[in-house]
Amino acid sequence: MLALGAGPGHAARMSGRMVILGLGYAGAAIAREAAAAGFSVAGTRRDPSAGPPLPGVEVIAFAEASDAVREATHIVSTAPPLPQGDPGLLAHRGALRENRGLRWIGYLSTTGVYGDRGGAWVNETSHPTPGQERSRLRLAAEQGWADFADRAAVDIFRTGGIYGPGRSPFAEIRAGTARRIVKPGHSFSRIHRDDIALAVVAAASAPPPPGVRVLHLVDDEPCPQAEFIAEAARLIGLPPPPELTFEQAAAEMSPMARSFWAENRKVSSARTKEALGILWRYPTYREGLAATLAAEGGAPAPAGA
Repeated sequence: MLALGAGPGHAARMSGRMVILGLGYAGAAIAREAAAAGFSVAGTRRDPSAGPPLPGVEVIAFAEASDAVREATHIVSTAPPLPQGDPGLLAHRGALRENRGLRWIGYLSTTGVYGDRGGAWVNETSHPTPGQERSRLRLAAEQGWADFADRAAVDIFRTGGIYGPGRSPFAEIRAGTARRIVKPGHSFSRIHRDDIALAVVAAASAPPPPGVRVLHLVDDEPCPQAEFIAEAARLIGLPPPPELTFEQAAAEMSPMARSFWAENRKVSSARTKEALGILWRYPTYREGLAATLAAEGGAPAPAGA
C-alpha cells in the first residue's frame, strides 16, 4: 500500500493527459496531485483569470474545453449537477464521444445518494436510495458518466463531507460563532481534501478495464458534529462552544442545513482503500484537523492546555 502521506505515481512517473472539469476546492487539489505524479494536467474554470494560479496546470475556459476533452486520456469531473443535467456532459458530450484515446473517467459524486439509513453502515456495494432532490440529481449524473463505460473505466467517487485548509471550523471557533450540536446517535462521514486528491490520482494511475466502479471517499471514523467541533477547539486551546440540542439549533438552520441533518448513515471506505492500494493520509478527523490547522498557519495548543 502507499504509505501515509505518499502520493501515487511518485515512484513511477505517469504519462497521460488529464483534464479536470472544475478547478474548485477539490479539483485544484486533484490537479496539484496529478501534476506531481507526472500527468500533463489541464483544468477548467468559468473564467480562467479567476482564482489562484496552479503551477504546472494549464487553465482553460470551461466553455472552450472541448478540444482538450477530445484529446484527454483521463477526465475528472467535479462540477455539481444542474437541474437540466451534468454540466460537463451538457457542454462536452460530443467531444467525449469523439475521443478515441480515453482510458479513464472519474466523477466526484456524494454519499448523499444513499439517503437516510438510520445510522446504519453502507459500503461500496450498497444500493443508492436518494432522499433529497440534489442527491437524485447526483445519481442521474453518475448514470450519465457511466454511459461511457463501454470505452473507458469509469470511477464514481462518492464523497463524504469535505474539509481542509480554508474549509475548517477554526475561524468560527475563534470568533465565537461555532455551534456544537448534539443529536444522539447521529454521525457524519468526512474526508480531507488532500485524501480526495490521493484517491483520485491513485485510481487514475492504474485504471481497471472499461466498466463502472464505485469508490468511497470517507475517512475511517464517522463522528458526531459535536466531537468534530470539540476537537478543533482543543487544538487551538479554546473551550468548546456550549452544547446545543438539535432541536434548539434547528430553529435557526437554513432548509439546506436541516436537510443534511435529516439523513444519518455511516460510510465505509475499506473496499476502496483495498482496491486502490492506499491508506488515508488523515485516517480520522483528528489527524485531518491537525494538518488543516498547520496548513492554515496556526499552531496547536500546548499539550494539556
